[in-house]
Amino acid sequence: MRKYIFIAIFVLALGLGLAGYWYWQQNPYSKEVLKLEILGPDIALASYEVTYTVKYKNNGDIRLEEPRLIFEFPEYTLLEPGASRRIEIGPEELGDIYPGEEKTFQFKGRLLGKEKEVKTAKAWLSYQPKNLQARYESTTSFSTTVDFVPLTFNFDLASKVEAGREFDFSINYFSSLDYPFSNLGIKVLYPDGFEFIQSAPKGLDNSDFEIVLLNPAEGGRIEIQGKLSGNLNEQKIFKATIGIWKDDEFIVLKEITRGTEITKPQLSVFQQINSQSNYIANPGDMLHYEIFFRNISDEPFQDLFLALTLEGDGFDFDTVKAESGQFQQGDNSIIWDWRSVPKLKFLDQGKEGKVEFWINLKESWSSGEKEALLKSSILISQVKEEFETKVNSKLEISQQASYEDEVFGNSGPMPPEAGNSTTHTVIWQVKNYFNDLKNVKVKAVLPSNVRLTGKIFPESESSKFAFDSGSREIVWMIGDMEAGTGIFNDGPNIAFQISLTPDLNQRNTNALLINEARISGEDQWTESAIEVESDSVKTASPVR
Repeated sequence: MRKYIFIAIFVLALGLGLAGYWYWQQNPYSKEVLKLEILGPDIALASYEVTYTVKYKNNGDIRLEEPRLIFEFPEYTLLEPGASRRIEIGPEELGDIYPGEEKTFQFKGRLLGKEKEVKTAKAWLSYQPKNLQARYESTTSFSTTVDFVPLTFNFDLASKVEAGREFDFSINYFSSLDYPFSNLGIKVLYPDGFEFIQSAPKGLDNSDFEIVLLNPAEGGRIEIQGKLSGNLNEQKIFKATIGIWKDDEFIVLKEITRGTEITKPQLSVFQQINSQSNYIANPGDMLHYEIFFRNISDEPFQDLFLALTLEGDGFDFDTVKAESGQFQQGDNSIIWDWRSVPKLKFLDQGKEGKVEFWINLKESWSSGEKEALLKSSILISQVKEEFETKVNSKLEISQQASYEDEVFGNSGPMPPEAGNSTTHTVIWQVKNYFNDLKNVKVKAVLPSNVRLTGKIFPESESSKFAFDSGSREIVWMIGDMEAGTGIFNDGPNIAFQISLTPDLNQRNTNALLINEARISGEDQWTESAIEVESDSVKTASPVR
């Protein structure tokens, strides 16, 4: 029995050996004879162009047919428009690979990623040795480390912040890249206890900010205002990332963190203008500023100074009056010190002091910016507060009436005669300076002896022109007006004809043609209703 088992094992081993020898004879090829490699930089700057060289060589004695090369860029590589991350080159371009033949192909792209992140390129080459049915495949890869991201990205945030007090911080960015980037974004992660108030520019959900285009040697800033709550001496950590959106995925380029410590409030500072905390100014106003400071700490303050800086095109700095302060024309600042203000000399716990000054606003000023704003920055001890005051738009209505004009051509005696009709042309012209307005309209009342003739120019305004016979009031509905309308372009205007029939008791006097014109509108910046009135208009000559 054992003899038969031994014979069976021997026959099986012999069969396997013969089969292996036959297979080796039929497939005398090893894929190790094809050398495939990727050459490239070991380290690279993010976004800078890198070149990968794919190289292969047939070190065998057999021709390799139907080759197909596939190269795959590292994930998130930035390529030329229309290019694919995975590139395939077929036998039509490669041709057969003869013994000893060597070829190279180059692929260029820009790596995206964080510092010290490893990016891997891959290559595959499949082929069929001559006279063999089987296909073989060689693979290789190459890794590059992102050594540096040439983007300046940092926080400008104080190391200490008072609990419950509004404070500002900013995120600065600057590109040293050699390539313009679009679709960049900044994400901010706020710590627990942070209350967002506002930002410039505005972001999505107050934490995502879009950078449409960032050219080389350009940068920007995101300014954020908020409040922090927490325990005394507690550390609060702010985080931010800058990256690029690609195929609906956010690729992080840089991450930053910054900590700040919560401290106890020392001084409370606030201002009033014309006895109001939320005053809305008007062009031409005289502003009375009162700056209040209160000691809310456990210790008294001594030998303080208070500095205030004004910013705004509307200020007339030649009109500043600060009895106990010193005005510096160069930087538009006023400084009060303890020598002139007793409460700055010694401010006990719970006590409050005040400084004040007066300044006029200009009647008008040239500003290409919409939404007129006045700013005041106050610094006392180590406490800094900034206040903003909105300014209503300046709305103007010009009302004129004349006998001689080229619009309608008037008729009737001139000078006017009692009992006889004489026509005049009334012209209204409107200007809006600083802010966008809605629902703008002009109203005026005609005297009892003046009537409309029905002539209006331009005709397009006739649908906005109305007259109430009972109240004798004219209403011209202008509608919305953008800031600068009538200043940087032609403003709304209308001409209409009236007919005056003077009474006998108006002889030897200039007869009233039209009463005061009142223009009103809703300021979209200040959310206030504004109204301006022009003078009434009389005849140029006395009635005969």
